Amino acid sequence: MSDPLSGLEPALLWNAFAGLARIPRGSGKEAAAMEWVAAQAIAAGCSVERDAAGNLLARKPATPGMEGRTPVALQGHVDMVCEKDEGTAHDFERDPIALVREGDVLRARGTTLGADNGIGVAAGLAVMQSKDVRHGPLELLVTVDEETGLTGANSVKPGWLRARVLLNLDSEAENELTIGCAGGMDTVATRRVAREPAPAGAVALRVKVTGLRGGHSGIDIHLGRGNAIRVLAQVLDALVERHGLAVASLKGGNKRNAIPREASAVVLAAPAREAALRADVERLSAEWRAALGALDPDLSVEVEPAKEAGPVLAGADARAVVSLLLAGPNGVEAMSPDVPGLVQTSTNLGVLETRGDAVEVTFLTRSAIDASKRALAARIAAACRLAGFEPRESGGYPGWKPEPGSGIVRTVAAVNEELFGKRPKVSACHAGLECGIIGEKFPGMEMVSFGPDIRDAHTPRESVGIGSTERFFRLLVKVLERV
Repeated sequence: MSDPLSGLEPALLWNAFAGLARIPRGSGKEAAAMEWVAAQAIAAGCSVERDAAGNLLARKPATPGMEGRTPVALQGHVDMVCEKDEGTAHDFERDPIALVREGDVLRARGTTLGADNGIGVAAGLAVMQSKDVRHGPLELLVTVDEETGLTGANSVKPGWLRARVLLNLDSEAENELTIGCAGGMDTVATRRVAREPAPAGAVALRVKVTGLRGGHSGIDIHLGRGNAIRVLAQVLDALVERHGLAVASLKGGNKRNAIPREASAVVLAAPAREAALRADVERLSAEWRAALGALDPDLSVEVEPAKEAGPVLAGADARAVVSLLLAGPNGVEAMSPDVPGLVQTSTNLGVLETRGDAVEVTFLTRSAIDASKRALAARIAAACRLAGFEPRESGGYPGWKPEPGSGIVRTVAAVNEELFGKRPKVSACHAGLECGIIGEKFPGMEMVSFGPDIRDAHTPRESVGIGSTERFFRLLVKVLERV
């Protein structure tokens, strides 16, 4: 089989990305990948330090004659979101990512690609390895566990970095500079449920929602795509009482920062109701597909046989769970009054799980305004308590206040225009970036984030532009020469 990265430039960057793709690196399980990154940096002559959280800081001396330049840090995270299509045989704890090249685009076979943020880490490593890039005193900060709440960045100790300028390499649109981001927090709500014996003679069926596009719960939340958990709740609300269904378990989503693409519930029905149930599911599937239209044209709601279900949720518990899934906030809450087109506050109803005698629901709330973030989290908690769930908040992280007049923003914008003839768009984003946390730890640090075109991050359709990546690296190199 031919190498999909063969002949691509810059070779150092693509070689580094290929190395990362061979090593499983889901959030919280990045140890092997970080050992590999450390070995690459040491082999390039860098000094390397690790902290207790597993973050890595590599240092490279300035190019001769540039010792007096402002120290710069390159920064990215090594972990990736692990999502795969239903039916794809891939073990994210053991298998390498199967890279596929399609013209000017690189993607993976049936899984997330890990360009978010493997491309940023690979670009940083390529700079540290290069003997041709001219730069002042240089650092490369690679963090762990970004995708589950930016916990790696939270663990960075003040004073560890010597740099006064930070180039975050975790953005996903060419010719755009990100200079601010939303803060976020998680709400995990749990309800203890009573179990009852399965109805005698009932048939076990799985009602499943599939085919949705999903997406990044920050960057894509405004697009109006379907949320599989919410669709499942609507379907169950229409079917449970009508067909006398008993609910055995519910499941949906995998990551709280990914819009759920799939969800399902195991239900028990009287055999005499099965044909009518299937007909209603087919009707509801068509109705929801029409409602979402071009936003999610491949939505499908189906019924399939399930294994023996065992005890089922008590009727009151099943109704309470469905009620929370229907009533809990999801999607855009408010748009920014200051930045046209920017989401200010949102929530993603991200994960639904049945764990024995408990049902757990996870919401991720984001906002550029801390008071708005906390107010929406309070609403979520209130809805959870009304439905008999016990909410707990965790993973809070700050936003990043835009500084459009900073020297590094002006420098990157000017270099981009010089290289490509385009003045880049300068904006904030609704995703969480580690810059907010790092900025709090290093007051006065000038920061900007940029990257190549990455599409459909956090989904199995994730892709990165090959030509875009080459241009991104040229921009990075030229900026380092100018700072």
